[in-house]
Amino acid sequence: MRDFVKNECEPIDILFPHHGDPYDTKNAKARAVIAPLQEAVKAQGLWACHLDPHLGGKGYGQLKLAYMNEILGRSYWAPTIFGTAAPDTGNAEILAMFGTDDQKARYLQPLLDGTIVSTFSMTEPQAGADPKEFVCRAYQEGNEWVIEGEKWFSSNARYAAFLIVMAVTDLDAPAHSRMSMLVVPTDTPGIEIVRNVGTIGDDPAHDEGIHGYIRYNKVRVPLDAMLGGPGEGFKVAQARLGGGRVHHAMRTVGKCQRAFEMMQERVVSRRTQGKLLADHQFVQGMIADTAIELEQYRLLVLKTAWVIDNEPHGAARTLIAMCKVAMAKIYHDIVQRAIQIHGSYGVTNETPLAAMWMGLPSLALADGPTEVHKVQVAKAFTRHAKPSVGLFPSEHIPTRRDAALAKYADILGGASVLEAAE
Repeated sequence: MRDFVKNECEPIDILFPHHGDPYDTKNAKARAVIAPLQEAVKAQGLWACHLDPHLGGKGYGQLKLAYMNEILGRSYWAPTIFGTAAPDTGNAEILAMFGTDDQKARYLQPLLDGTIVSTFSMTEPQAGADPKEFVCRAYQEGNEWVIEGEKWFSSNARYAAFLIVMAVTDLDAPAHSRMSMLVVPTDTPGIEIVRNVGTIGDDPAHDEGIHGYIRYNKVRVPLDAMLGGPGEGFKVAQARLGGGRVHHAMRTVGKCQRAFEMMQERVVSRRTQGKLLADHQFVQGMIADTAIELEQYRLLVLKTAWVIDNEPHGAARTLIAMCKVAMAKIYHDIVQRAIQIHGSYGVTNETPLAAMWMGLPSLALADGPTEVHKVQVAKAFTRHAKPSVGLFPSEHIPTRRDAALAKYADILGGASVLEAAE
């Protein structure tokens, strides 16, 4: 995989560098280039390995996926070439778990084959990712659901064959039971892409944005378009977001490793002030900090993957949140050091570092803002904490000293701590 990604996938990043390129199934030249690469991946038994065998994958589990995704994270195109591109991976899992046989045949199989792409249409312009503030709704008329409202940052909508839409179906229900999930073909009348929103680095003059600002203008779908039951939209969303977050973390390890390798090459290639960069203590500190921090983060991700594989469902929730919180910071710090070490090269578009830097802010927001996950982590650790008994903390040394003396009074015979020590 390392050789294949380095020699086959990374060149595709250079040939087709725009954010939307891996998702544009109508780009005949790009598809012609990657088709034999995808076949090579399938021949090695490495296609869509996040899926169970009955869905065409290998059922490797999250720990093996962590090792694999470290490698795939080095290349923007690699997930598409290996059949593991987001958001299609999460959408495939939703369809596998909640879809009807017809939906699986119509949407899931082409998604697994890599012939179509999809969109997860959840966030809203006034609410971001907070489902308690969602107002896009779906109501029943006869044998149809009617969807009305707006969605924001629906990634790849301009290329997608279908959208999975979260909509409010019960205004009076508790916050996490108000919404349902619906699968909607993108050629359904009433779907209006107001604009395709670009991110940092996209050129507005060339319409490079891939994040759809969508208006659902009385979009009608049949009743069986619902994934899961009425009011289970939050449950369905959580089923996909946890996996998506940890896969982002796995791939981020690979991105950081690539930046670190660039740093190492640079410091033994460039001279300044009469000696190699590698011989300057400031630079040595940057190399050491990067090595230590990256290994710490990598082990956190691997532990999280192991818990997902071996512990009951939900046991890794806090660990996943920890990975999400640490992800943006570790990526920021390592890429910033790499840019600094590369000097003027680092701020040009002639190395991968510029694209890494421009993608950085999204990591702190994708699949939920960092701050939300920090709150989740804090609550998980304080939920079962017990308050101290009495006036002083439980680790108050004078109180514990008195307790220790009392415990061994028969042996010490009323001696003080100093006397007991002697």
